Amino acid sequence: MSRYTIGIDTGGTYTDAIILDAEAGTVSASAKALTTRGDLSLGVTAALAAVLAKAGPDFQRAEVRHVSLSTTLATNALVEGHGASVTAFLVGFDEGMVDRSGIAQSVPEASIVRISGGHAYDGAELCPLDEHAVLAALDGDEGQASGFAVASMYSVRNPAHERQVQRLVTERTGRPVTVSCDLSDALHGPRRALTSVCNARIVSLIMDLQLSVERAMLDHGIQARLMMVKGDGSLAPADLVAARPVETILSGPAASVIGAGFLTGVENYVVADMGGTTLDVARVRDGWPQLCEDGADVGGFRTLVRAVDMQTLGLGGDSRVVIGADGAIGLDRQRVVSLSLLCARYPSVLANLRSALGESNGWLESIRYLLVPEGMVPGLLPADLSSADRDFLLRLIEQTPARYHDFVDGAVERVRLSRLVRRGLIQLSGLTPSDAAHVLEKQSQWSVEGARIGCELVRRGASRLGGGDWHAPLQEFAARIHEAVVIRASRVILNRLSGGRELDGGSLVDAVIENRPVVGDLRVSFSPLIPIIAVGGPAAVFFPSIGERLQVEMHIPQHCDVANAVGAAAGLYRTRVVVEVTRCDKKGYVVHTADGPETWENGPDALSRAHEWADTTARTRLQDMGGIDDRVEVSTKRIDIPDVDAAFSLISATITAEASARTH
Repeated sequence: MSRYTIGIDTGGTYTDAIILDAEAGTVSASAKALTTRGDLSLGVTAALAAVLAKAGPDFQRAEVRHVSLSTTLATNALVEGHGASVTAFLVGFDEGMVDRSGIAQSVPEASIVRISGGHAYDGAELCPLDEHAVLAALDGDEGQASGFAVASMYSVRNPAHERQVQRLVTERTGRPVTVSCDLSDALHGPRRALTSVCNARIVSLIMDLQLSVERAMLDHGIQARLMMVKGDGSLAPADLVAARPVETILSGPAASVIGAGFLTGVENYVVADMGGTTLDVARVRDGWPQLCEDGADVGGFRTLVRAVDMQTLGLGGDSRVVIGADGAIGLDRQRVVSLSLLCARYPSVLANLRSALGESNGWLESIRYLLVPEGMVPGLLPADLSSADRDFLLRLIEQTPARYHDFVDGAVERVRLSRLVRRGLIQLSGLTPSDAAHVLEKQSQWSVEGARIGCELVRRGASRLGGGDWHAPLQEFAARIHEAVVIRASRVILNRLSGGRELDGGSLVDAVIENRPVVGDLRVSFSPLIPIIAVGGPAAVFFPSIGERLQVEMHIPQHCDVANAVGAAAGLYRTRVVVEVTRCDKKGYVVHTADGPETWENGPDALSRAHEWADTTARTRLQDMGGIDDRVEVSTKRIDIPDVDAAFSLISATITAEASARTH
């Protein structure tokens, strides 16, 4: 049996890769490469090459069972509005349902085509599908889309009309088609429609990433299966996920949760994952994260994707340090490129910052640079850019990094810059908590001198605004930035420890969080009942202080900086099959399977069939994935009429098969 698995995770700053020895349960090698936001596949292949180099020439690549990838591509693409053009066929939807779907708001460029058809609550056909309308749309402008989504009224009760539209689109166009019943078993038609549109929008992006990684694997002599981490923390073969890429929403944070448990062996805990952009906090019970059953929120729109129930705060090592009008230190949720990293990559920036120290003003402006994401080239620019935006980006590609005031002059340019930053096409530099950590000697991987000069320039700017004496020690200024991170992170962790209940920001809570535990004659402290596992690159920088003031058992495990990649390698296959049984108005019962409705004369027989179908389907899915030692738990929720013969007392039932299997 193959001995190794390789885990890869793409984060905001770094792409991490690890080799996991499945027999020993240990990390054999780990490596990092800068995330190439312009083309994620470049960073992924660089990380793979780096970790194989770390493993050494004697590493047996033939013993790699699979490579697992957790990626931010789906989440970022949907939040930033990227992806393919989409036509949505909504079968049996009225105008109100179309409006409630939120498609027009979340994907305004999508074409929406309403088609007559759909089914009733019990799966009975309301009216025949208007195939002529589907074909007419495909022969018109709507047929030119790169991807298609199909959602039908009560398709989870009867998928026939969705399958018909899927067949027609495939035969006429040959392009990817997403049907909503494949993504969710929920009855909520409008949200199923939005979920299917989101999926159709990003199919090509995930397929391209999959092909790039598989080519890199072959180039390095690895002939193994590529897996991807889904938003619930489970693994699935990449070729299956490529058809349902929306399921990879929150893939990275989910992998960190699994990795935290693997690295510590703890089964009940709160995981706090801090990266460059966000702090993600989740609760784990019995070794598996709590899931958001209502569906993951993507860019403010609620999908039906089951994902980790995670509280996310825009706070990380690359958060922008801002100075208020009164000179007070704050943290912006906007991610910027740390000055220490920028100076390490571009020595000319370090020289410019040295010169700025000798100037009498303009200190805050001197740290502002524009640059394009790593890996971006002219051929990768989005096709929908205006000519002016394209020219702006082409100039920046040639000159990156460029000083802000050399590129931005006037309101029009500021608006353009803001627009391109929101789309992820331009990055800004700034002072960050990572820079402060370099000054405090808690980090050292980038330019310490760049961090110190950056802190000095911002401190002088703060003084000009009336915020303190810049003649005070530089360490003190950096410590205030560090403290701002600790305070904000502590509040989020307390919220999760309290079960999501907002704790009043009163004097007692503030006293603990701000490390002032004595109020009058009262000593204040908390007594958390479960430990915190801190992972992510900045974990060792900020979380020891949090653990001390919250009086919590704090685990910062070895390899915490690559926990997401560990979680990708160590994950399980999991699947969930839901079958509903409803009472037929005429007689008997209907078992609603994905293959279509089945009619049974009495309740017990219908329940037995539903149980059998759910169990068999779950096991088949795990076997198709390549799972080993599958475990299936089947539960039933039912509603009955009291004091009626058991054969006919059933009103409805939901049978759920939850299955998992080892990957090695």
